[in-house]
Amino acid sequence: MEFFKDITITIDEADFKDHGGLMKVLQSHRPKKKGSCYQVRGAYEELEHLSIELSAVRGQYIPTTGAQISHQYEQASTPVKSVDVYAVVMLYIEQRCAEQLNKICGNTFSIEIQPCHGTVHNNPSSTVQVTFRPRHSSIHPVRADFVRQQFITFYQRTASDLQVTSVFVSPHGHKDLQKRFPHLLISPSHDRYEVTVTGPFVHIVKLKEFLLKNTKSSGTCPSKCLADTPNSTAGPSHSNNPEEESCPICMEPILPMKKRTLQCKHSFCRDCLTQAFDYKPVCPTCGKLYGILKGTQPDGGKMNVTKNSSSLPGYEKYGTIIIHYDIPSGIQKEEHPNPGQPYEGASRKAYLPDSPDGRSILILLRQAFDQRLIFTVGRSTTSGRNNIVTWNDIHHKTSTHGGPTHYGYPDPDYLSRVRDELTVKGIK
Repeated sequence: MEFFKDITITIDEADFKDHGGLMKVLQSHRPKKKGSCYQVRGAYEELEHLSIELSAVRGQYIPTTGAQISHQYEQASTPVKSVDVYAVVMLYIEQRCAEQLNKICGNTFSIEIQPCHGTVHNNPSSTVQVTFRPRHSSIHPVRADFVRQQFITFYQRTASDLQVTSVFVSPHGHKDLQKRFPHLLISPSHDRYEVTVTGPFVHIVKLKEFLLKNTKSSGTCPSKCLADTPNSTAGPSHSNNPEEESCPICMEPILPMKKRTLQCKHSFCRDCLTQAFDYKPVCPTCGKLYGILKGTQPDGGKMNVTKNSSSLPGYEKYGTIIIHYDIPSGIQKEEHPNPGQPYEGASRKAYLPDSPDGRSILILLRQAFDQRLIFTVGRSTTSGRNNIVTWNDIHHKTSTHGGPTHYGYPDPDYLSRVRDELTVKGIK
């Protein structure tokens, strides 16, 4: 998982008394004007530097005496708005995405999570509050809000690709599994032969294939297939050659004659990549698309659209587009987590502003629906229930209010964000 390469921030010119100073800072970033706001796109580091420059422009209008400057900055840095997130997703981010999380915080913010994660596995739908607190009182709210928004974007992108499942292993086998599958978070449960696994779907598929292969080769039940003998190890085998390249999928050394390198310069075992492309034709490392993406959304679903005259927060000039999704119950196929088992269908509503951009996104969402990319079958991160139809990794606004942390409006960056998500899937 790579860090953000292309993100968008919104700057309201009403927050700046020095309009000339604001434009001087923005001119090199090619801003787009929308109403009283400017939108700027760029890499994380570029926009972080921009937030510092914007703070300086706003800071010019703080009174010049030292005592007054310190006092007003101190007031500006508090209070800090918290973000409500699902505890199971946050635990995965802390354990497996620490580098990205540290990059968001930098040296100027600390992260506070309340309450602790003790109830995560007992209640998958439990939430925690995440707060980014400035380490210094001189940090302006512009930067604080920027850090908070980057976390929200990162959280949503991470959560959209996460699956939670349970597998059976030997009492000590989960430690060996964790070494072999570092992208997964594997935690013991109350059953000594069962572990809870959280991680990207493609890596969970690899885990299940590995367990099935070991079960067949050993002739034992899944609970006995790992680490039951001191000479057997589930960790990746390594040669003594430190320059040997490992496959990011199976974690084994790549044999030269079986190596395949993609245009994005990432290399894999040929067989591993073939199986990964059977699931999704994207690079497992960076997500670059190769071919037309087809999803695992169950067949027989319907997508209907209605409109009304009420407006969404932030789009007061426009009416509202209401998307009605209906996916009937059925039997899982080979492409789903538990082939042959029934799954529970779903009916969902989503909202878009009836603006030119909103209507454009609606057309793209229709194409994504036809390519079976909107939904999948798995375990819900909200209820913890398994074998049900769930959202895939294209974000929808399922509420008209509540802001981005409650999947509602106002959220001025949502339309550009979902357009980026669709573009990654080849839908433009």
